[in-house]
Amino acid sequence: MDVFTPYVIKSFKHDGHLHRMWLSNWRVPQKLLHPDHQKEHMMVFINSQTKIQEADGKEWVSRIPGVSFFIPHQWFNIVALIEEHGIRYYCNVASPMYVSGTVLTYIDYDLDVIRMPDGSVHLVDEEEYERHKLNYHYSPLVEEKVQEGLAAVLELANESRPPFHDAHVLYYYEQWEKQKSGGA
Repeated sequence: MDVFTPYVIKSFKHDGHLHRMWLSNWRVPQKLLHPDHQKEHMMVFINSQTKIQEADGKEWVSRIPGVSFFIPHQWFNIVALIEEHGIRYYCNVASPMYVSGTVLTYIDYDLDVIRMPDGSVHLVDEEEYERHKLNYHYSPLVEEKVQEGLAAVLELANESRPPFHDAHVLYYYEQWEKQKSGGA
């Protein structure tokens, strides 16, 4: 049986301070990944009822199951939230992932793209990005990479290209559920 490996995911801000940690994420085994995802060397994670710790130390538990997609060298990551009325994709414009052991980290650059179950796409948190750009003194290179990441994730979302496929999201989640319940 292919084993889902536990990871911690940590999000930081540009100045290096912790933004948020997801304490229980389960990496989908490479052999279970769709060929499109294998080709991109994606790391795919499941979380459900995971403890989340905020920068101020407050903790809470996620209520909505999620399947997260991290693509090497890309300035974004994507979380598919499995909700009652369909899958909502929450896309963080962020630095490429960095992995050390079973800890994945990235820098969150505030801009977010949300793709609703009906396929509509929305850009949010532009004011927060502009505020942090000034506060944290983003370099021209960082600003360029953020804009490239934003354009890339918008293109994928608008064109329904991987990983924006509900069937793959549900498949990964179902495989994790099977392992969790002993393979039944």
